[in-house]
This record gives sequence, structure tokens and C-alpha cells, in this order.
Amino acid sequence: MADTTKVEDKIERKELKRAARKKAAPKAKRTEPRGSKKKKIKKAARGVSKR
Repeated sequence: MADTTKVEDKIERKELKRAARKKAAPKAKRTEPRGSKKKKIKKAARGVSKR
């Protein structure tokens, strides 16, 4: 993406970023499902957070 750290005006920065996104090549499709690399837990007691 375009380097917009020096641009002070919020609207101008937004326009520059949007233009850069349109020019960029499309991202490749995912090879594995989202979240598949997350640590899995078997069973948690009630009131215990999963992660």
C-alpha cells in the first residue's frame, strides 16, 4: 500500500489509500480455512475462557 505517514489530511490520506488498493493485485484465495492454525482446546469448565 502507499506510504501515507507524511500526509496530514485525513480525507486526502483516505483517497490515496483507496487508489493504491485499486491498483494492487488481488489477493490469492486462502489455502486453508481461517483460524485453522489456532490452538484448539478439548473441553473447558464453565466460566473458563477458551483462549
